[in-house]
Amino acid sequence: MAKFFGKVGYGLQVEVVLGVWEDSIVVKEYSGDVLRNSRKLMTASSTLNDNVQVSNEISILADPFANENFLAIRYIEYMGAKWKVESVEVQRPRLILSMGGVYNG
Repeated sequence: MAKFFGKVGYGLQVEVVLGVWEDSIVVKEYSGDVLRNSRKLMTASSTLNDNVQVSNEISILADPFANENFLAIRYIEYMGAKWKVESVEVQRPRLILSMGGVYNG
């Protein structure tokens, strides 16, 4: 099983002006294990190039911040790119992050 050490981005709501809220990205570093490592090409007739989508699962050792804010996880940095987190499974003391396409946020 491969090891993981990288950044996870959270989209947290921050009040900028009284009554105006927007997402602010908070980045934290975590370590864990790569449970599944796979990719596939998505061919669309409207685009010239194929889109890469990964189906990786990464298990991170969660801290109290991650346990309280797992609903706000937006992306994970893996192999030099930011990937969308499509689902999070809570298995205390770990979080299992399932990745999808490239994050463009």
